[in-house]
Amino acid sequence: MARLIGVEIPDNKRTVIALTYIFGVGPTTAAATCEALGLDPERRAKELTDEQLGAISAHLEATYLVEGALRRMNTQNVHRLRDIACYRGLRHRRGLPVRGQRTKTNARSRKGPKKTVAGKKSVKAMK
Repeated sequence: MARLIGVEIPDNKRTVIALTYIFGVGPTTAAATCEALGLDPERRAKELTDEQLGAISAHLEATYLVEGALRRMNTQNVHRLRDIACYRGLRHRRGLPVRGQRTKTNARSRKGPKKTVAGKKSVKAMK
């Protein structure tokens, strides 16, 4: 497996697909990188030479925010929202959906597993 910017990219996939394994590189960015460097996007990643791998990593780091720098920037943005205590920051702090989704039902992936409230009586027990 080849390593690019600290990420193992799969050997058996096409170059344009293998590049999307890097955080911050999607299909469009991968295709643009292949075109800018004159690489065949249909070529398998294991067929790339060391010079080509070096050129890819240099181009990605010079042109785009990828991997560690992008993750760091995302984390800093969330911490900034938390620190200024805006509405979105409070939602991040409480672990609730940030972008206006409903929470009465759904939102389980953000809120975690269901927490049953003790002492709540069912409809049958009230009769």
